[in-house]
Amino acid sequence: MILKIISNISAKLKKSFFDLLPIIVVVSFFQIVVLQQPFPNLFDISVGLVFVVLGLMLFVEGLEMGLFPIGENLSYALVKKGSLFWLLTFAFLLGFSTTIAEPALIAVANEAGEIALESNLIKPDFESNYIFGLRLSVAISVGLAILIGIWRIIKGWPIYYMIIGGYLMVIVMTLFAPEEIIGIAYDSGGVTTSTITVPLVTALGVGLASVIGGRSPLSDGFGLIAFASLLPMIFVMGYGMIIF
Repeated sequence: MILKIISNISAKLKKSFFDLLPIIVVVSFFQIVVLQQPFPNLFDISVGLVFVVLGLMLFVEGLEMGLFPIGENLSYALVKKGSLFWLLTFAFLLGFSTTIAEPALIAVANEAGEIALESNLIKPDFESNYIFGLRLSVAISVGLAILIGIWRIIKGWPIYYMIIGGYLMVIVMTLFAPEEIIGIAYDSGGVTTSTITVPLVTALGVGLASVIGGRSPLSDGFGLIAFASLLPMIFVMGYGMIIF
Protein backbone atom coordinates (compact mmCIF):
# COMPACT_ATOMS: atom_id res chain seq x y z
CA MET A 1 0.00 0.00 0.00
CA ILE A 2 2.76 2.41 0.99
CA LEU A 3 4.80 1.51 -2.08
CA LYS A 4 1.76 2.15 -4.28
CA ILE A 5 1.27 5.59 -2.72
CA ILE A 6 4.95 6.47 -3.16
CA SER A 7 4.84 5.29 -6.76
CA ASN A 8 1.73 7.37 -7.42
CA ILE A 9 3.29 10.51 -5.91
CA SER A 10 6.50 9.95 -7.87
CA ALA A 11 4.57 9.66 -11.11
CA LYS A 12 2.68 12.90 -10.43
CA LEU A 13 5.88 14.73 -9.46
CA LYS A 14 7.48 13.53 -12.67
CA LYS A 15 4.50 14.76 -14.69
CA SER A 16 4.65 18.18 -12.99
CA PHE A 17 8.38 18.41 -13.69
CA PHE A 18 7.91 17.67 -17.39
CA ASP A 19 5.11 20.26 -17.52
CA LEU A 20 7.61 22.85 -16.27
CA LEU A 21 10.52 21.58 -18.34
CA PRO A 22 9.92 23.87 -21.37
CA ILE A 23 10.11 26.93 -19.09
CA ILE A 24 13.30 25.65 -17.49
CA VAL A 25 14.89 25.00 -20.89
CA VAL A 26 14.01 28.46 -22.25
CA VAL A 27 15.23 30.34 -19.17
CA SER A 28 18.43 28.27 -18.98
CA PHE A 29 19.15 28.79 -22.68
CA PHE A 30 18.92 32.57 -22.48
CA GLN A 31 20.83 32.76 -19.20
CA ILE A 32 23.70 30.50 -20.27
CA VAL A 33 23.88 30.78 -24.08
CA VAL A 34 22.56 34.26 -24.85
CA LEU A 35 23.58 36.23 -21.75
CA GLN A 36 26.50 33.90 -21.02
CA GLN A 37 26.17 34.41 -17.30
CA PRO A 38 25.84 31.95 -14.43
CA PHE A 39 22.60 31.75 -12.49
CA PRO A 40 22.64 34.06 -9.45
CA ASN A 41 21.81 32.27 -6.19
CA LEU A 42 21.75 28.88 -7.91
CA PHE A 43 20.96 27.07 -4.65
CA ASP A 44 17.94 29.27 -3.91
CA ILE A 45 16.71 28.88 -7.50
CA SER A 46 17.04 25.10 -7.27
CA VAL A 47 15.15 24.96 -3.98
CA GLY A 48 12.47 27.24 -5.40
CA LEU A 49 12.14 25.03 -8.45
CA VAL A 50 11.58 22.00 -6.22
CA PHE A 51 8.85 23.92 -4.39
CA VAL A 52 7.25 24.94 -7.70
CA VAL A 53 7.15 21.33 -8.93
CA LEU A 54 5.73 20.18 -5.61
CA GLY A 55 3.21 23.03 -5.53
CA LEU A 56 2.06 22.37 -9.08
CA MET A 57 1.51 18.71 -8.26
CA LEU A 58 -0.51 19.57 -5.15
CA PHE A 59 -2.48 22.23 -7.00
CA VAL A 60 -3.49 19.89 -9.84
CA GLU A 61 -4.31 17.16 -7.32
CA GLY A 62 -6.46 19.61 -5.37
CA LEU A 63 -8.36 20.57 -8.51
CA GLU A 64 -9.06 16.94 -9.35
CA MET A 65 -10.05 16.03 -5.80
CA GLY A 66 -11.96 19.15 -4.81
CA LEU A 67 -12.89 21.89 -7.25
CA PHE A 68 -13.85 19.80 -10.28
CA PRO A 69 -16.19 17.54 -8.26
CA ILE A 70 -17.70 20.57 -6.51
CA GLY A 71 -18.50 22.28 -9.82
CA GLU A 72 -20.00 19.17 -11.35
CA ASN A 73 -22.02 18.30 -8.22
CA LEU A 74 -23.39 21.85 -8.03
CA SER A 75 -24.53 21.71 -11.64
CA TYR A 76 -26.19 18.32 -11.06
CA ALA A 77 -27.93 19.56 -7.90
CA LEU A 78 -29.12 22.85 -9.41
CA VAL A 79 -30.52 21.13 -12.52
CA LYS A 80 -32.18 18.48 -10.36
CA LYS A 81 -33.72 21.24 -8.26
CA GLY A 82 -35.29 22.48 -11.46
CA SER A 83 -34.79 26.17 -10.73
CA LEU A 84 -33.40 28.18 -13.65
CA PHE A 85 -33.33 31.27 -11.44
CA TRP A 86 -30.96 29.74 -8.88
CA LEU A 87 -28.78 28.23 -11.58
CA LEU A 88 -28.30 31.58 -13.31
CA THR A 89 -27.94 33.40 -9.99
CA PHE A 90 -25.19 31.00 -8.92
CA ALA A 91 -23.45 31.43 -12.29
CA PHE A 92 -23.43 35.23 -11.93
CA LEU A 93 -22.35 35.25 -8.29
CA LEU A 94 -19.61 32.70 -8.98
CA GLY A 95 -18.07 34.89 -11.66
CA PHE A 96 -18.56 38.10 -9.69
CA SER A 97 -17.20 36.93 -6.34
CA THR A 98 -14.09 35.19 -7.68
CA THR A 99 -13.22 38.14 -9.92
CA ILE A 100 -13.71 41.00 -7.44
CA ALA A 101 -11.11 39.38 -5.17
CA GLU A 102 -8.71 38.34 -7.96
CA PRO A 103 -5.19 39.55 -6.97
CA ALA A 104 -4.13 40.08 -10.60
CA LEU A 105 -7.14 42.35 -11.22
CA ILE A 106 -6.43 44.30 -8.02
CA ALA A 107 -2.84 44.83 -9.16
CA VAL A 108 -3.88 46.02 -12.63
CA ALA A 109 -6.56 48.33 -11.21
CA ASN A 110 -4.17 49.86 -8.65
CA GLU A 111 -1.52 50.44 -11.31
CA ALA A 112 -4.09 51.96 -13.65
CA GLY A 113 -5.25 54.28 -10.86
CA GLU A 114 -1.71 55.48 -10.15
CA ILE A 115 -0.95 56.13 -13.82
CA ALA A 116 -4.27 57.91 -14.37
CA LEU A 117 -3.54 60.13 -11.36
CA GLU A 118 -0.01 60.94 -12.50
CA SER A 119 -1.34 61.78 -15.97
CA ASN A 120 -3.95 64.14 -14.47
CA LEU A 121 -6.77 62.10 -15.97
CA ILE A 122 -8.50 61.84 -12.61
CA LYS A 123 -8.46 63.94 -9.46
CA PRO A 124 -6.57 62.71 -6.35
CA ASP A 125 -9.76 62.29 -4.32
CA PHE A 126 -11.27 60.17 -7.10
CA GLU A 127 -8.46 57.60 -7.36
CA SER A 128 -9.97 55.05 -4.96
CA ASN A 129 -13.37 55.35 -6.65
CA TYR A 130 -11.75 54.88 -10.05
CA ILE A 131 -9.93 51.75 -8.91
CA PHE A 132 -13.02 50.25 -7.29
CA GLY A 133 -15.17 51.16 -10.28
CA LEU A 134 -12.71 49.41 -12.59
CA ARG A 135 -12.73 46.27 -10.45
CA LEU A 136 -16.51 46.38 -10.12
CA SER A 137 -17.09 46.73 -13.86
CA VAL A 138 -14.81 43.74 -14.56
CA ALA A 139 -16.44 41.63 -11.83
CA ILE A 140 -19.95 42.39 -13.10
CA SER A 141 -18.89 41.60 -16.66
CA VAL A 142 -17.44 38.22 -15.68
CA GLY A 143 -20.59 37.39 -13.72
CA LEU A 144 -22.72 38.21 -16.75
CA ALA A 145 -20.32 36.29 -18.99
CA ILE A 146 -20.74 33.10 -16.96
CA LEU A 147 -24.50 33.64 -16.86
CA ILE A 148 -24.63 34.05 -20.66
CA GLY A 149 -22.43 30.99 -21.11
CA ILE A 150 -24.73 28.87 -18.95
CA TRP A 151 -27.77 30.19 -20.81
CA ARG A 152 -26.06 29.25 -24.09
CA ILE A 153 -25.58 25.68 -22.88
CA ILE A 154 -29.22 25.44 -21.85
CA LYS A 155 -30.47 26.79 -25.18
CA GLY A 156 -27.89 24.93 -27.28
CA TRP A 157 -26.77 28.04 -29.18
CA PRO A 158 -23.56 27.73 -31.25
CA ILE A 159 -20.70 29.37 -29.40
CA TYR A 160 -19.00 30.85 -32.45
CA TYR A 161 -21.89 33.22 -33.21
CA MET A 162 -21.60 34.78 -29.76
CA ILE A 163 -17.80 34.90 -29.77
CA ILE A 164 -17.62 36.47 -33.24
CA GLY A 165 -20.33 38.96 -32.33
CA GLY A 166 -18.57 39.83 -29.09
CA TYR A 167 -15.22 40.48 -30.73
CA LEU A 168 -16.86 42.56 -33.46
CA MET A 169 -18.28 44.69 -30.64
CA VAL A 170 -14.79 44.91 -29.09
CA ILE A 171 -13.36 46.12 -32.42
CA VAL A 172 -16.08 48.75 -32.84
CA MET A 173 -15.71 50.00 -29.26
CA THR A 174 -11.93 50.15 -29.67
CA LEU A 175 -12.45 52.74 -32.43
CA PHE A 176 -14.44 55.02 -30.13
CA ALA A 177 -13.08 54.36 -26.64
CA PRO A 178 -10.50 56.73 -25.11
CA GLU A 179 -7.00 55.49 -25.91
CA GLU A 180 -6.10 55.68 -22.20
CA ILE A 181 -8.49 52.84 -21.38
CA ILE A 182 -8.01 50.51 -24.37
CA GLY A 183 -4.86 48.81 -23.10
CA ILE A 184 -6.35 48.42 -19.62
CA ALA A 185 -9.50 46.91 -21.12
CA TYR A 186 -7.55 44.35 -23.12
CA ASP A 187 -5.44 43.44 -20.06
CA SER A 188 -8.59 43.11 -17.96
CA GLY A 189 -9.76 40.35 -20.28
CA GLY A 190 -6.67 38.34 -19.45
CA VAL A 191 -6.44 38.73 -15.68
CA THR A 192 -10.01 37.72 -14.86
CA THR A 193 -9.58 33.96 -15.23
CA SER A 194 -8.09 33.02 -11.88
CA THR A 195 -6.97 29.67 -10.54
CA ILE A 196 -10.28 29.29 -8.69
CA THR A 197 -12.62 30.60 -11.37
CA VAL A 198 -11.33 28.44 -14.22
CA PRO A 199 -11.74 24.98 -12.63
CA LEU A 200 -15.07 25.79 -11.01
CA VAL A 201 -16.56 27.36 -14.13
CA THR A 202 -15.23 24.62 -16.40
CA ALA A 203 -16.59 21.90 -14.13
CA LEU A 204 -19.92 23.73 -13.93
CA GLY A 205 -20.22 23.91 -17.71
CA VAL A 206 -19.17 20.30 -18.29
CA GLY A 207 -21.47 19.03 -15.55
CA LEU A 208 -24.40 21.04 -16.89
CA ALA A 209 -23.86 19.80 -20.44
CA SER A 210 -23.70 16.24 -19.10
CA VAL A 211 -27.04 16.55 -17.33
CA ILE A 212 -29.06 18.29 -20.05
CA GLY A 213 -30.28 15.92 -22.73
CA GLY A 214 -28.95 16.47 -26.22
CA ARG A 215 -25.86 18.38 -25.04
CA SER A 216 -22.31 17.16 -25.51
CA PRO A 217 -19.90 17.82 -22.62
CA LEU A 218 -17.08 18.22 -25.14
CA SER A 219 -18.72 20.60 -27.61
CA ASP A 220 -21.19 22.36 -25.29
CA GLY A 221 -19.53 22.14 -21.85
CA PHE A 222 -16.51 24.27 -22.69
CA GLY A 223 -16.34 27.89 -23.79
CA LEU A 224 -17.41 29.66 -20.60
CA ILE A 225 -13.89 30.98 -20.01
CA ALA A 226 -13.93 32.63 -23.45
CA PHE A 227 -16.92 34.73 -22.38
CA ALA A 228 -15.15 35.58 -19.12
CA SER A 229 -12.25 37.02 -21.13
CA LEU A 230 -14.40 38.77 -23.73
CA LEU A 231 -16.98 40.74 -21.76
CA PRO A 232 -14.49 42.56 -19.47
CA MET A 233 -12.96 44.25 -22.52
CA ILE A 234 -16.37 45.57 -23.52
CA PHE A 235 -17.33 46.69 -20.02
CA VAL A 236 -14.00 48.38 -19.23
CA MET A 237 -14.04 50.33 -22.50
CA GLY A 238 -17.58 51.38 -21.69
CA TYR A 239 -16.43 52.37 -18.19
CA GLY A 240 -13.62 54.41 -19.75
CA MET A 241 -16.06 56.25 -22.04
CA ILE A 242 -18.01 57.33 -18.97
CA ILE A 243 -15.03 58.22 -16.74
CA PHE A 244 -12.88 59.97 -19.36
